[in-house]
Order: sequence, then structure tokens, then C-alpha cells
Amino acid sequence: MKSKLSTVGLIALSMLAVTCRVAQKTATTATESTAQQVDTVPAFTANPSPTQLTPEQSLRSFRVPKGYHMELVASDPMIKEPVAIAWDGNARMYVAEMDTYMQDVDGSNEHTPVSRIMLLEDTDNDGKMDKSSVFIDKLLLPRMILCVGHELLVNETDTYDIHSYKDTNGDGVADSKKTVFQLGKKAPGNLEHQRSGLDWNLDNWIYVTVDPVRFRYTNGMLKADTMPSGSNGQWGLTHDNYGRLFFSRAGAEVPASGFQINPAYGGLEFPDQYNEEFSAVWPIMATPDIQGGLRRLRLPDSTLNHFTASNGQSIFRGDKLPADLVGDYLVGEPVARIIRRAKVINTNGKLRLENAYKQQEFIASTDMNFRPVNTYTGPDGCLYIVDMNRGIIQESQWTPKGSYLRPQIQRLGLDKNIQHGRIYRLVYDGMKPGPQPHMLDESVAKLVTYLDHPNGWWRDNAQKQLVIAGDKSIVPVLKQIAVGQQGSLNQKPSVLGRLHALWTLEGLDAIDKDILFTMMKDSDPQLRRAAVWIGERYVKQNDEQVLEKLNELKNDPSYDVRTQVILSTHTSTSAKAKTLASDIVEQSTSNEMLVSAKKSLLKNDDVKTYGLRLGRLEAADRKLVMAGANTFKTLCATCHGPDGKGLAIGGSSMVAPPLFGSKRIVGEKEDVIKILLHGLQGPVDDKNYPDVMPSMGTNDDEWIASVLSYIRYEFGYTGNFPPSPPPAGPRPTNAEGIPLDVLKRRNFKPFVQPEDVKKIRQETNGRTKAWTLAEIEKAGQ
Repeated sequence: MKSKLSTVGLIALSMLAVTCRVAQKTATTATESTAQQVDTVPAFTANPSPTQLTPEQSLRSFRVPKGYHMELVASDPMIKEPVAIAWDGNARMYVAEMDTYMQDVDGSNEHTPVSRIMLLEDTDNDGKMDKSSVFIDKLLLPRMILCVGHELLVNETDTYDIHSYKDTNGDGVADSKKTVFQLGKKAPGNLEHQRSGLDWNLDNWIYVTVDPVRFRYTNGMLKADTMPSGSNGQWGLTHDNYGRLFFSRAGAEVPASGFQINPAYGGLEFPDQYNEEFSAVWPIMATPDIQGGLRRLRLPDSTLNHFTASNGQSIFRGDKLPADLVGDYLVGEPVARIIRRAKVINTNGKLRLENAYKQQEFIASTDMNFRPVNTYTGPDGCLYIVDMNRGIIQESQWTPKGSYLRPQIQRLGLDKNIQHGRIYRLVYDGMKPGPQPHMLDESVAKLVTYLDHPNGWWRDNAQKQLVIAGDKSIVPVLKQIAVGQQGSLNQKPSVLGRLHALWTLEGLDAIDKDILFTMMKDSDPQLRRAAVWIGERYVKQNDEQVLEKLNELKNDPSYDVRTQVILSTHTSTSAKAKTLASDIVEQSTSNEMLVSAKKSLLKNDDVKTYGLRLGRLEAADRKLVMAGANTFKTLCATCHGPDGKGLAIGGSSMVAPPLFGSKRIVGEKEDVIKILLHGLQGPVDDKNYPDVMPSMGTNDDEWIASVLSYIRYEFGYTGNFPPSPPPAGPRPTNAEGIPLDVLKRRNFKPFVQPEDVKKIRQETNGRTKAWTLAEIEKAGQ
């Protein structure tokens, strides 16, 4: 799909005069992005050097749009191997370090607990950190951090447990530790596939990636809430001004996901929420160290051609960069050494992303060790970038002997570039970064005024601080601000200020129906949407008065509001609520967002009933698999084993061939239909078995289809089927360089339909003897 981007000039000087109240530009109006051009210096580097650059040299390696500049905030030796940062209410910066991450190509001693969290301070407010201390030492690869008041919440790799640390004597070193969440078991998977986040969202829930859980901070503890359809994402999590969460999944080469609806309601993705062109990346240097091999190189310049390691995303919500950047989605690609900037476009309630530049990136570097792993809006209103600044950025699972990546790393000596790290901030000509906050030292009355601050960081942290404080003396003024009165502010509150006041009331458990009804009639759709969202507490109780007010919104001009009504009323068992949701969908059947939101809720219900794996299936497919499972366990398992791996009793040989790992199970479905209809005789994979596979053809077509659907689903590629060894010699690929065996695995469809069985039954009508594998293979040629 061709982009509708049009080329415009460089950002005009008049942009500098735009105040941050204009920065309420959001994704609530359907607009098209404009193609912009970044500076052309530095030029493309065909033969990048792996040499470790000084911070000053690295600063000269960046290509950014005209007017923007990168500044160094902190670097080694003050910090090493940084992966995440968090600021407390006084803008003191906590830096999580993974000091043992890939210190050689084999990842030796990676799980030794010697990592740290550093505490950095900018004592003269010049933007550069000049004071540091080791806040916490001897950690195992810390991966999630969140400031709550004077405490820091920390999660380490390989554990689900979360601890709170506090410095009680002011020396910059944590001397108090308590457990705020404990599951008591080891987290599985390598460190790239474990959770990240701890993002305190607008809705006062704290979200993480990977795991199907979110948290509420209550009385100094984290209370978990399970999300049936799971969370999303991998490394990185952010939210926009209205509480939409944005995930990314590097392992699946997905630069953005999960942003259509909140994961508590289920999962919803659209195939066109960004187009194929968006997945292409545009480095300004050749990219030899790629995990995907030659298929991921663009010819003739040998650059990475596609997102492979997207992570550390943020929605920029600051006030000290051009207003045009506010609300844009930023995501790092450390293999490409770039940061993508995308416009978030809302069309009738459905969001899509579009690169802000035509075949260029917002930030790109020729420094081979530039590894952007996280981005943030800072307290000063600028954009912050965490650069791990190292040679290897892939976990050892992808750098073993025989891999494509390992010799590239060793040839370039990238494995020697360790124990460095940089934190940058992006600034703009003529726009002075904002002052440091002092929220930890201020009254709740003063914190309320920050709910209307032009910088989203201030609004978020003021709301968080007020909720943690739990002081309800501010409830009256919060209500005034929420409904649009000046309250304690110096001027009439903005929409965003009112929104934060409303959610602060929710966090203080000070919501009442009167204020929700007032907000449901507000002229701003995002305030109406928030009122519906918060009103779920009453919807769950089948409150007739609230349901009647929601019914008045079924023709709301905003698709965002109508979508939220569908999502929120699903929590009710009331017939009125179900009718309301159905009415909204039925009167807008052409709106993809409304229809899909309803389907996602129903799918979420299936997951609650059947579990994640079966719940994600379509109802007809699930019915086949479940019926087949019952048959297999009572009939087939007596010979093939309950796990499909065969059955040997008393030391005897197997009575039937294993199904798990069988190439017939993952092959053409016509072959297994023939076998089940007429039986199988003779050797199987050069082994003889005591008896033949009997014919099951007396059973009807649906019975055959259900058994085969279960076997192929449970023991095929969608289950735990082990990867086959690579073939000897050249590996056949398609035109894009993807191995054909990989494509086969991706495209495997396990389900067999009754009509498939009927077709083969008719074609083989009259056959009375069992098949041999030789016949099956010959028929398939």
C-alpha cells in the first residue's frame, strides 16, 4: 500500500513558540502524517568500524531531524550496561544495569548476581548527571523498576518476585528492603523472553509484558489481577495520554502491538494496523551482525531490511520538543542502530501507525555500538534514550557455534565491547529543558496543580503520588477540576488535566455516580470514554441507573466512546447491558473496531472457560479438537501413548509408532485421512510393529476429522513439535530468502474438516486393504 505522505519543509521556526497546551494533539482525530526529511549528515557508512567510540565521538555519529540535537546525560564509568531508568518525584534517576549480560559470545557467568541499580543526580540542573551512588548491589540482572514515593520497586531476572527498596538515611544507598509481591517460583525462559514494564498507567493499574497479570499498588503492596488472554509484548511498555498501552514483540519481529484495546478485555490486532512498508527499517550503516542471516539484508547496501529487535518504546508526551512530536510512537531497533518515529492515526476508533519519514528514521547512528534499548519522556520535557552501547545485543541462544551470527561477531570483535553505556537526551534549538520537580517534598494541594502540567511525566507522577498518599482532603478540588472548574489551578483546566483529576479520584476510591454522569455528558470524547471506563465498578453490580446512562451513549459521535461502552458493559450479567452492546454493533456493522472489539470479548470469555490454548481457537475448531481429544485418550492412547510418544510395556518394543514428531502428522492432511479411513501396514520409518493400524472408516466423517484435528493440533507444529535438523547442502528458500521448511511450519494448519474426509472417502471408495507408506508417498507425488 503506497503511503499518502507528502513532502513538506523543515520544521518552521514558528513551532518554537508553540506552548505545550497545544501539545494536546492526540490520536483522537483521523489525520494523515506528513513525510519529513532528516538531515543527511553523517552520510551512509558502508564499512562501519566496531571500535568503541568515546561519548563525544558517538554524539557526532547521530543523524537527527534539523533543529534536534543529542546531549549526553551519563556514560561509563558512572554507569555500565544500562537497560532501564526511572525517576523519583524529585527527578533523581535510577538506572538498572545488566552487568553480566553477554560478556562473551557464549554468555558465560550471565546469571551471577553482581548487577546493580545506580542512583544518579543532576545537582546543578544542567542536564548532565554529576553525582552517583550504588543504590542496590549484587542483583541478578534487574529488569523492571518503578518509583513509588520514596521507594523503588525492583524485579530481577529469573523470578516473579518484586521487592521495594528504600534509603532511610539519605546516603544514596538502599538500606531497607521488603517484599511487595511474591509468587515463590522461578520464571522460565532466557532473559530476553521474561517480563518488562511496571508501567503505572492512567487507570492506576501497573502493567507488565509477557505474563497474564497486572498489579494495583495498595497499602504498600502489589495486588495481582489476572488477565485471561495474557499480556503482550517483550521488552518495553508505554502508554499514551488516554491510557492506551503500546507493546512490541522483538521475537516475532513486531514493532508495535496491543494498542487497540486494553489487555484486560482480551487481545485485538488488525493486519493493517500498520502496513508492510512500516516494517522496513532504514539504517545509515551496513548491518553485518543480524540474527536472521542473509535474508534480512537489503541489497545492495547490506543494511537490515526489517524490524528484528524492536524494543523500549514510548509515546512522547513532553513539552520541550516541538509539539508535532507529542503523541508520536517511538521504538528502538538496536540491531539497526535506529529509533523509529511513527504517527498514531485514529480512523473511526481504529488506530494505525505510519512512519513519520519516507524511507528514513527519526534517529540513526553510524556507531556500531549504539544499542537503544529504552526511551522515555523525562521530567524536563525532553526525550531520553538508554543506550547499552555494546557489541553484542543478542542473547547466547542465538550465537551458538554454527549460527550465522557468531562468526560475524567474532570477525568484527564485537564481543570485546562490553561494560560501557550511555544515556542521552534529545533537545531542540531554542527550547530550554524544563526545571527539576520536587514532588517528594510538596503538599498534596501543590501536587494537584501538576495534574494540569503540559508535560505528561509531571501529570503521571503527580497522579501516582496523590494516589499513594491517599489523602482524601483533596477530593472536593479534584471534582472541581474534573468537571472543568478552575479549582486550585491558575486557569481553567485542560482536557488532560481534567482527565488526570478524574482518574486520581478513581485511585483514591472517591468516585461517585454523580460525577460520572456529568462526565458522560462532557463535550470531550476522551472524558466521556474515561467516565464509561471508570463506571465499570457499577456496571459489574448491574446498576440500573448507570446502565441507563450508558444507553444514552449508544449513538455517541465518537467511536472511542462506543467501543468503551461495548468493552465496559461486557462485565455485566444484565440483559440490558448485553442488549446495549449488541445494539451498538448492529447499528454499525461496517465499523471494524466495534465489531472486532465485541469478538475479542467473546474470545476472552472462551479463554476463561477453556484455557489460553483452546480458548484462542475458533469455536468450530475447538469443538473438533475437544471431541478428538476424548476419543484419542480412550482409544488411540492405548497404543500410541497419552503423550503421542508411543507406548512400551514391560521392556517390550512399542506396539505402535509415535505420533509426536511424525512427518505424517505435520504433512498433507490427505495422507492421514487415508490412513485413518483404511489403516496402515508394513514398516513405519524403517521399523516394524507387532500389528497393523486398523481401519477406522466405519466411523462418520466428523469423528475422523475430530481425531485427526486433535492429533495434528496436539502433536504437530502448533504443539511442542521439535525442530527438524537443517538439511544437508543448500537450504531451499523462497524469493525472500525464507527457508521453505520454515514457511511450512509457519503455514501449517492442523484442523481437518468433515468435508475433507468426505472428499477422500469418495476418492478411495472401494478400497479394502490397508495402505503402505510407499503407496501413500507415491500418491502424494
